[in-house]
Amino acid sequence: METTLGGAHFAPKSTYLNTASMGLLPREAAAVLREGVDGTADGRPSPDLGFPSVDRARAAFARLAGVDPGRVATSGAVAVHTGLIAGSLPEGAEVLIADGDFSSLVNPFAVRPDLKLRSVPLTALADEVRPGTALVAVSAVQSADGRIADLAAIRAAARAHGARTLVDATQALGWFPVDAGDFDYTVTGAYKWLLCPRGVSFLTVPEDGGGLRPVFSGWTAGEDPWESCYGPVRRLARTARRFDESHALLAYLAAPEALAVIEETGPEAIRAHNLALAERCRAGLAGLGYEPGSAIVAVPGLGHAEETLAAADVRVAIRAGNLRAAFHLYNTAADVDRLLDVVSGLPARP
Repeated sequence: METTLGGAHFAPKSTYLNTASMGLLPREAAAVLREGVDGTADGRPSPDLGFPSVDRARAAFARLAGVDPGRVATSGAVAVHTGLIAGSLPEGAEVLIADGDFSSLVNPFAVRPDLKLRSVPLTALADEVRPGTALVAVSAVQSADGRIADLAAIRAAARAHGARTLVDATQALGWFPVDAGDFDYTVTGAYKWLLCPRGVSFLTVPEDGGGLRPVFSGWTAGEDPWESCYGPVRRLARTARRFDESHALLAYLAAPEALAVIEETGPEAIRAHNLALAERCRAGLAGLGYEPGSAIVAVPGLGHAEETLAAADVRVAIRAGNLRAAFHLYNTAADVDRLLDVVSGLPARP
């Protein structure tokens, strides 16, 4: 049997090619989660439940993102982080986004009618930054089709015009390099390529906080949380922890074990592995007349294939009318070939 890059950390029972929707839990994370559930049911919660596991997850993410842990805030969803940023912008501020970017990045700005939301093609984003642009918000890797943003050009253009930058690294970190220190803000849902349970999400901010107001802060955002349980929090944390939202405790209990697998395996090795599988898939699909073109393989004309693939126990997604397959460290060449075999038996595109 072919060995996966993830080795003994995983034992999928299907041909799982849907990491862009949700990553698989490593065995270690699943075990900690089960123990955590049992402990809370038995009245013996784990001593790591709460701040100990949150702090371990924060530190591990900081290492992967290339920033100091003091710049990392935690929450349960990207939209919460983005909403925090959107709520801190002044009236009339222009926010520049890419056409069709993910809603959790875009909608918190769209629901503020006093902001100027301007949408342009992804390839034109850097060129469209102009005087008066307050913020450029973009996903490093597009959810719908896996296209990769020119982050260096976007960063340079934003700096030239005095605009801040917000990068959604949800579809990137874990396999694609994003140095969070290069940008004002990053947001990352960790339940995809970082293999965490859903409910784990990270925000990075500048050392000065980036002008954000901690409007979602509760007792956990206090400098001493146990002295911040009642009434107004008198002293907010000096670090980005002041932007923490109260944590999904069981999700964060398992998060350090999941992030440890990414660190242990190494993002560079994971990237090389994932891209090799994606290239194998693209080559096979090109032979069938399809022309996808990204590391996350999105195939036009196969939006009707999900049911047939699911019946064959091949797990993919349909996004924006495309079949979307995403390859990660628990996948092998045999998984690619299984996908290609099933697709080759489909009828011609409608």
